[in-house]
Amino acid sequence: MATWRNASLAVTAAAVLALTATACGQDKGSASPKGQPVGNAAQAAGSDTGYGYGDGGYGSANGAASQTAAKSAGQLAVWDSKELGKVVTDSAGFTLYRFDKDTASPPKSNCDGDCAKLWPAVPAGSAVAAPGTDASLIGEVARADGTKQLTIAGWPMYRYTKDTKAGDAMGQGVGGTWHASAPDGKKAAPSADSSEAGAEKPSLPGLSVRDDAKLGKIIVDSRGMTVYRFKKDSAWPMKSACTGDCLKKWPVVAPVEKKDTEGIIQKGFVTFDRPDGIKQQSVNCWPIYTYAGDSKPGDTNGQGVGGTWWAVSPEGKLIATTK
Repeated sequence: MATWRNASLAVTAAAVLALTATACGQDKGSASPKGQPVGNAAQAAGSDTGYGYGDGGYGSANGAASQTAAKSAGQLAVWDSKELGKVVTDSAGFTLYRFDKDTASPPKSNCDGDCAKLWPAVPAGSAVAAPGTDASLIGEVARADGTKQLTIAGWPMYRYTKDTKAGDAMGQGVGGTWHASAPDGKKAAPSADSSEAGAEKPSLPGLSVRDDAKLGKIIVDSRGMTVYRFKKDSAWPMKSACTGDCLKKWPVVAPVEKKDTEGIIQKGFVTFDRPDGIKQQSVNCWPIYTYAGDSKPGDTNGQGVGGTWWAVSPEGKLIATTK
């Protein structure tokens, strides 16, 4: 029986490996010459227990946010929500929140015990500021139990156990004291011009294609920022050679739902679980990044940097040509 079971497991493992190999690593060529996960932000007032942290259920142990409660936020991103404005998310696309009963100066968390079961503190860990935001605002605070919690502009950051997928914001407004966090640590809120009728600009998909005058068709993220590949990476096995300080210049592209893409290859569209705990999107099994030196949509300042960084074609190939 044991021999049969071992043989069965080996066959299953081989089948999984074969399927993965089919999806990844088949094409390593280069090409010649539409923060951020999105979703409907649900307004949830909840029933206040008197402590200002929402209902008395304290969340479910099966919730996705609960399962990742102890994980670092990794590469932060910014989700441009129609209802809430710019919202900070972790590397998996989960909304980060702040608590009105906390303080930012000095930083202090007042959410412990049952409150912390419903609103898990985000560990400071190796959190990296979202592209285009002020990295100096990222900090940490010591909690009562001695652990270190991520802060933005001094405000302690939390996840909400009832957010079950990227783009959820079920914690917004709970108890009148919980709010999604903006990139500057303030409460997320729509900008004045975007709230005016007809003033809101159409949003791009999580990943889409832009026709660049010099590079041709290239992949861009939801902000219209150019997406890049690193020549020293590999697709099979999937591996990133950009670690540590490299990520400050080349932030990873956070996971994007396949249905939230337009015009790009679907083969090998998988999430890469990096050794540093950051979740990274890949296209055709190649890890993808943005460039901190690009300040506005349409910039391609990362093209050709070091002879190793290149924009990405809709097929996931690097566009190895200078501007």
